[in-house]
Amino acid sequence: MSSNINRNLSLKHQYLQEPPKRAQKSIVFIALLIFTVGTIALSQYGWRQSVLFLIGGLLGITLYYSSFGFTSAYRKFLFKRDAGGIYAQLLMLAVATVLFAPILASGTAFGQEVKGSIAPVGVQGAIGAFLFGIGMQIAGGCGCGTLYTVGSGSLSMVFTVIAFCIGSFWASLNRHLWSNLPSIPPVVLGQSLGWTGAVFLQLTIFIVLAGLLWAWSKKARKQIEIPTSLIFGAIALAILNFLTLIISGQPWRITWGFALWSAKIATIFGWNPSNTSFWAGKAQQTALSQSVFADITSAMNIGIILGAFLAAALAGRLIPKTQITPSIIASTLLGGLLMGYGALNAFGCNVNAFFGGIASTSLHGWIWIIFALLGSFIGAKLRPVFGQQI
Repeated sequence: MSSNINRNLSLKHQYLQEPPKRAQKSIVFIALLIFTVGTIALSQYGWRQSVLFLIGGLLGITLYYSSFGFTSAYRKFLFKRDAGGIYAQLLMLAVATVLFAPILASGTAFGQEVKGSIAPVGVQGAIGAFLFGIGMQIAGGCGCGTLYTVGSGSLSMVFTVIAFCIGSFWASLNRHLWSNLPSIPPVVLGQSLGWTGAVFLQLTIFIVLAGLLWAWSKKARKQIEIPTSLIFGAIALAILNFLTLIISGQPWRITWGFALWSAKIATIFGWNPSNTSFWAGKAQQTALSQSVFADITSAMNIGIILGAFLAAALAGRLIPKTQITPSIIASTLLGGLLMGYGALNAFGCNVNAFFGGIASTSLHGWIWIIFALLGSFIGAKLRPVFGQQI
């Protein structure tokens, strides 16, 4: 993450060096009131919407307290041979794979159809993941990172969210151009090998990767340290994604909500979605015709922001970070645009394409992380241009 976000996260890590601060009771009350009112209001769209809103809140709380990151973990891995964050992600993926498999094998949960995060494997997804990797390093946050950091008080990351929305909407307008690039149909290991075989294969891959990381770190005389908070965070995120799957019928998503927000704003200014192949689809037309609060991803995104807001207030550390400079604005806007544009073309960001994709045993999730790491390497190298450290 950017130096600005790193400063925000370091405040949370000071728990071990200083006495805990008192909860900001008035802010905690406001946050709980919003959650209560929001849960009741969303019930008009069904009980699932209310529950998913609360799950979003739990995701925000988990991300805040565990400081679970993707962006900084990749940068530390690539340039410092610090594999602690990668180990936490492997644990998260392993737990999610085991939890997802039985439900995806059955195809139903709570009387509704359940589908994994599945997408074609091709040039479009690879380029999108590469662009997302560059953007996440420049902006200093990933899909979920931008949301929970905004909720915990970072005003500069508001620029990233806005740019992410614009970038994803921009990609939706010309996605048909990218879809013509070479690709193959989705490859789902659970369907090809059987779900038991697919789970065994992925768990074996995770173990092999963990061993290679250990050997690589040992060669560099680096000791792998995984904070307890990251371990609990990895397990909690996997469980919450699983709950999202069985309640909503699909894994946790973020990018779609950003694209929808931009599209709905564009319609206010006269844009006609029927003239765009992506937005002319039945599902997209339905989403545009309904309230944004009826959309699952939007409700969860809002929940994540409020969850982080509540967590920061409970910790007594909800203090707006207002340091905004031209270089911060430039990095957050450019990074956000690249993330939004790349994520929509890559069938999701680090949450849906990577986390959800691999947990669903979809090959595109593995391709995503390879090209996102390549993009992260380039993006990290560009950080000094914006006054940031690699």
